[in-house]
Amino acid sequence: MTTVRIPPTLRPDAEGQREIAAEGSTVREVLDEVGERFPRLRARIFENGNIAAFVNVYVGGEDIRTQDGLETPVADDATLILLPAMAGGTLASLAGGASRPAEPASGTASTR
Repeated sequence: MTTVRIPPTLRPDAEGQREIAAEGSTVREVLDEVGERFPRLRARIFENGNIAAFVNVYVGGEDIRTQDGLETPVADDATLILLPAMAGGTLASLAGGASRPAEPASGTASTR
């Protein structure tokens, strides 16, 4: 059985689980099983039948985009890691619409 690791930003959509056991011989099959059990998670990681642009998926430490994408083979004892891309700020869709603008730091400014 494959272990799917769920990062903190996606755990609310997986009922708080850090890891999910799923079966399948390809990344698509594994993630389809996970998505059937957790439809909200499916909605966050898939976009038009493909992995959403902001989600990176790793099998055996390798990004599936450098392999066979969703058709990348998955061994029975493999670990599949979901890792949303983070860059400069918070995506409202990734934060579940709960993002807010940054606030200036209080106190005196540094003169370094």
